[in-house]
Amino acid sequence: MKRDHQQESRTNSSNSTITDNNNKQEDSSSLSSSSGGMDELLAVLGYKVRSSDMAQVAQNLEHLESLLLTSSSSSHHHHDNNNDNDNNGFSQLNDSTHYNPSDLSGWVQSLLSELTNEEDDFLVTQASQQQQQQQHDLRAIPGAAALQLNDNEPPDYDTNKRVKTDQSILLSPATTRPVVLIDSQETGVRLVHTLMACAEAVQQENMKLADALVKHVGLLAASQIGAMRKVATYFVEALARRIYKIYPQQCLDSFDVDVLQMHFYETCPYLKFAHFTANQAILEVFATATSVHVIDFGLKQGMQWPALMQALAWRPGGPPTFRLTGIGPPQPDNSDALQDVGWKLAQLADTIGVEFEFRGFVANSLADLDPAILNLRPSDEEAVAVNSVFELHPLLARPGGMNKVLSSIKAMNPKIVTIVEPEANHNSPVFLDRFTESLHYYSSLFDSLEASGLSAPASPDMVMSEVYLGKQICNIVACEGADRVERHETLDQWRNRLNSAGFEPVHLGSNAYKQASMLLALFAGGDGYRVEENDGCLMLGWHTRPLITTSAWQLATTTDD
Repeated sequence: MKRDHQQESRTNSSNSTITDNNNKQEDSSSLSSSSGGMDELLAVLGYKVRSSDMAQVAQNLEHLESLLLTSSSSSHHHHDNNNDNDNNGFSQLNDSTHYNPSDLSGWVQSLLSELTNEEDDFLVTQASQQQQQQQHDLRAIPGAAALQLNDNEPPDYDTNKRVKTDQSILLSPATTRPVVLIDSQETGVRLVHTLMACAEAVQQENMKLADALVKHVGLLAASQIGAMRKVATYFVEALARRIYKIYPQQCLDSFDVDVLQMHFYETCPYLKFAHFTANQAILEVFATATSVHVIDFGLKQGMQWPALMQALAWRPGGPPTFRLTGIGPPQPDNSDALQDVGWKLAQLADTIGVEFEFRGFVANSLADLDPAILNLRPSDEEAVAVNSVFELHPLLARPGGMNKVLSSIKAMNPKIVTIVEPEANHNSPVFLDRFTESLHYYSSLFDSLEASGLSAPASPDMVMSEVYLGKQICNIVACEGADRVERHETLDQWRNRLNSAGFEPVHLGSNAYKQASMLLALFAGGDGYRVEENDGCLMLGWHTRPLITTSAWQLATTTDD
């Protein structure tokens, strides 16, 4: 096996470890009374709540919220009548003990005890008034993101206004105190509304309000289960990082992502679909070639190529000479990961009787790649295919990077270019638009992970797959500028870009669609997943939402004079 290795110059950069100053050693006496540990999500946000106390705390918070809101309404009413001295019980709080809100359970219970003593009479009257107001529930969440307001009603960004969530209050004849009805589905709706309100506060740079909302939404997320809790937790963390300016350096470290992506490959069919559909397009172009050359823009562990090599070995008339050029980033430990992958593929090629040649090139960015070093041969001697799976969108973070790479691809004179990209628009310059799109997109992805059944819920593959997606969420929401590399765009955007650069689409064909559908049924049982053909491209989605797209391209046959 022939192999050259080009080492790109690189800048040493250390991975910054984010130190949470709130994670201090807890008093052993406070832990001895309970075997349950502190909830990790709330600990990140500065609260101390045992997991075993979560249900009671959530119920108390609902009760406290209703008291505070009714007290706030009372305050405004009394203020209008110049009766400031006996307003609503808030003066009692201000003049009494200073509570420690980090001890959330004790803090909430203390506030409840004090407020209920002052507010019993007022709540009886106020509850009946609340039942007459049908549209007040979400108006305290600022902006149209939480509630579609009338065009004549501007969004209210009053930082002193508390978030009022949808709730039902009934009067108990025995106690004349409000009974809060908690519904998990209703809480899920409030969770989404509050996430959106927090994102809108961030966009408006109202960080005081965003700080309050991110803590509130953290509590709502903790009350959920399954996929909703998981995806909400990652978005809460990303928002918190942005609000508190705890920007993760190298949030998507290349080595970590490669390892996590292997687990993602095992957990769900998305990468399998990507590799299969791209290989089918390449195989058809290589049908009669005696010498073929694949240039892989992201070799990683080389998982895509054994299947193609096996298909070439079975080709009537014998396999062609197969040359593979793998490109990858430098490794943190300076190891030669590309060489290791190349040797494994060479051993496979020897076993199945395929003449094989491998070269690996280390590059910090595809924009640094010079086609002249690839030892390209004339097109009548060798058929070239360029393959990119989730590798092009990071170039959008580097000015001029995409145009340079597309020009390099044209210089390689490929028979086909296969591109797999997420089917989403996470590159909007408007933060709220980007947040909204990513929230819907990753909610579908997490839902599909939970329902696919390919891995047990707590298996290492499943956990690492969730971390893999969580890192993407972190990058999209918390980062900006050159650090924001997860700049996913839609098929229509890629079509416009590639057409303008001198490429034309290659139809993937009905056979690829049928075979992809059959393989999907084998890998995932077919339930929930959906393959869709879109003007010659193939999309894999969850129910009605496309999530990834495979497209194929060739150099345009005609060019402008």
